[in-house]
Amino acid sequence: MSDPHLNLINGAWVPGDHLSENRNPSDLADLIGLYAAGTAGDVTAAAGAAAAAQPGWFAAGPQARADLLDRIATRIEAEATDIATMLAREEGKILPEALAEARRAAQIFRFFAGEALRMSGEALASVRPGVDIEVTREPVGVVGLITPWNFPAAIPAWKIAPALAYGNAVVLKPAELVPGTAHMLARIIHEAGCPAGVFNLVMGPGSVVGRAMVEAPQIGAISFTGSVPTGRAIARAAAERMKKVQLEMGGKNPMVVLDDADLPTAVAACLNGAFFSTGQRCTASSRLIVQAGIHDAFVAELTRQMIALRVGPALAPDSQIGPAVSAQQLAGNLSYVDLARAEGCEVVGGERLDLPTEGHFQRPALFLNARNDMRVAREEIFGPCAAVIRVADFDEALAVANDSDFGLSAGICTTSLRHAREFRRQARAGMVMVNLPTAGVDYHVPFGGTKGSSLGPREQGRHAAEFYTTVKTSYSFAG
Repeated sequence: MSDPHLNLINGAWVPGDHLSENRNPSDLADLIGLYAAGTAGDVTAAAGAAAAAQPGWFAAGPQARADLLDRIATRIEAEATDIATMLAREEGKILPEALAEARRAAQIFRFFAGEALRMSGEALASVRPGVDIEVTREPVGVVGLITPWNFPAAIPAWKIAPALAYGNAVVLKPAELVPGTAHMLARIIHEAGCPAGVFNLVMGPGSVVGRAMVEAPQIGAISFTGSVPTGRAIARAAAERMKKVQLEMGGKNPMVVLDDADLPTAVAACLNGAFFSTGQRCTASSRLIVQAGIHDAFVAELTRQMIALRVGPALAPDSQIGPAVSAQQLAGNLSYVDLARAEGCEVVGGERLDLPTEGHFQRPALFLNARNDMRVAREEIFGPCAAVIRVADFDEALAVANDSDFGLSAGICTTSLRHAREFRRQARAGMVMVNLPTAGVDYHVPFGGTKGSSLGPREQGRHAAEFYTTVKTSYSFAG
């Protein structure tokens, strides 16, 4: 067993309250390592160090910040295979997907290296003679980042990179299930020359570390990606303390398939969106809304290709679908399979799989003959399960797509320019895809949703400045 992996506070590696095991969901006999679980006191120390370091970090100027982020990107690229292997082992994402995610993390850091040099402002004429006005952006100060388990490299990257680029200091709490990837990122950031205190890593349970981050007076903003109940609790607690919040909380994303859709394109988009990454994506296509004329042919071909998907260990070269991330997640998935039957659906697939290694494996599932008022069509499952809902026409499809408490991503497969245009205009979602999977986004454009999916400014791209900076208006009179 290697040495325990420690928290990073004020430039030093420090132990926590206890050590937590990190095990491989593809093979529970594989103990990846022991990781420090921090305390509220560790958060206090990290927040204090960040508050002390942040003014100097901002004063160092945009070139220093750009240079650091560029060095981080280069180091991630150099270690991409090792990061991907860790990601696949602890999260269960198949290796090609894990490698793509590691490389995406590098791309994000390099993008924000450029953004550090492009911080813009405005010079405006005053309505008063002789008065000049400047509108500038300044960092929030100390930002607390709470990241999920399903993208343990990309999501920390798209929070850390803009925070540092705009002159903030950071306290990061990764998901308890995936500390290994975050620890590798923290080591890379530290070794790339990040000043002590500017970036801090505190691993551990959300009930301890996350709560302490929300309560820490030095932390002025919280960016969170995770479950709806936790997001709502953070929003309430942050509001009491007047903290800025950015919440990404999930989706029940519709994919509409119209009669005029190209069938191979539609099946490929739905297979990818619903089942790749084991369905463990907040942008997954969990509601397939299919017009009656194409319904039977679509279901037959999607079923054929879904059943053919190879489920196996994340590092196996022939695996197309990895395991669920944990026993709890697998149990939740299987309970929804049972619920779908109880609600009257015909279920194709969905059973637990016993493979040579002990892991959390499940065959992907289709819930046929579903209705939009069923729980399996309204609640986020976060597994390889998709409900198929038959509709008569475009108007009904649009109404069903919008009838959800969530509004993250929505898609349509059609060859009609008119229907594509109307769907893009009327879908109540933050992101809309035409003839593409609902999952899969670029790193240089805004990410986020409406309704119960998101709260606060968008993530990623230039819009990230809306959360990680605050606006200052300055007036000058020359006399």
